[in-house]
Amino acid sequence: MNKRDIAAAAAILGAFGAGACYLGPGPERFWINWLVWTLMLLSAGLGALFLTGVEHLSGARWSVPLRRCAERVSDLVVPGSAALLAALLSLPVLYPWARPGGAPRLAPELRAAWLNVPFFSLRTAVCAGLWLLCWRILAGGSRRQDRSRDPALTLRARRWAAVYMAVLGFSLLFVAYDWIVSLEPEWYSDVIGVYLFAGAFLSGVAASSLVVARLLRAGRLPGVRFDHVYSLGAWLFAFTVFWSYIAFAQYLLMWYANLPEEVFWYKQRTQGPWQAAALALAALHFLIPFFALLPVDAKGDLPGLRRCALIVLAAQFLDLYWLIFPAVCPRPVFSWPEACFALLFMGAAALWLRRSLGRDADMPVGDPFLKDGLEFRL
Repeated sequence: MNKRDIAAAAAILGAFGAGACYLGPGPERFWINWLVWTLMLLSAGLGALFLTGVEHLSGARWSVPLRRCAERVSDLVVPGSAALLAALLSLPVLYPWARPGGAPRLAPELRAAWLNVPFFSLRTAVCAGLWLLCWRILAGGSRRQDRSRDPALTLRARRWAAVYMAVLGFSLLFVAYDWIVSLEPEWYSDVIGVYLFAGAFLSGVAASSLVVARLLRAGRLPGVRFDHVYSLGAWLFAFTVFWSYIAFAQYLLMWYANLPEEVFWYKQRTQGPWQAAALALAALHFLIPFFALLPVDAKGDLPGLRRCALIVLAAQFLDLYWLIFPAVCPRPVFSWPEACFALLFMGAAALWLRRSLGRDADMPVGDPFLKDGLEFRL
């Protein structure tokens, strides 16, 4: 049995298990798992597309030979957007404001104007549509350039990269407040949008690093050297620090203010049954990757970078689990429903990425700066 068959079998088995979860433990357990894994897919896809956009906007050369790897990871935006639209069915199950008489106690009129099902659904649909449009132009345009060799597509990508920066900033802010914060609508945070962005970009860099490692081991990226891998590792290291700074800043501000409408959220997640998850999150999302990537040579060491990327992706999943699950579960749960959703989404994502890896060239061969990128030296 090849890897494709294993991924397909995992996805099918996971789908049956997810269906059994809906009928057994119930819709709440089904939709909370669906939401976590949907945001995980979107984190990797949108973060990888942001990496592509940063390259275009800055005119970077080192990343041109690696850009197709990030573009392939960004293909996860397509199933992720579809899964998020499907998650709209979860609103009356997971979100108290979507039920009759469930308006928040604090500023109920203002929050009711924002948290209502029609407006919520419209925001989600607009965000998904804008993500797909930007993905089509940035990643799809790069693939068309392979065939046309038209340098005008590079200029168009550079213009759209700036648009995507704004789109991602606002859309992730909406996703953070709509899909995460409003699970407990009495709570709010001024930093949660930046926090979600930091995790998403880190996930995109980590997933792109895994694709780079796979293609290098297969000999499919000729000309890519230590200098290119080092630069990718530097991104992973830098945003590990950035995520940690944002996470600590949010906690510190709420700890210092000690307002009841803020601290209850952290108290629930840092004390009692969820304390171990918070400590594991600090270790996996900061301590381990930080010290592993701190040495200069470690950033360009392909096996080490691959291990760090896997840890970062596991940490991002744990982060989303820690953000979302306590809203409906008083203690961490991981049983057969969670295992089935892992099989479903990971199997489906592996099949989607395998399909992407089988199409088009492994480098953007139509980009006029590819030669400069291959000649890059630190």
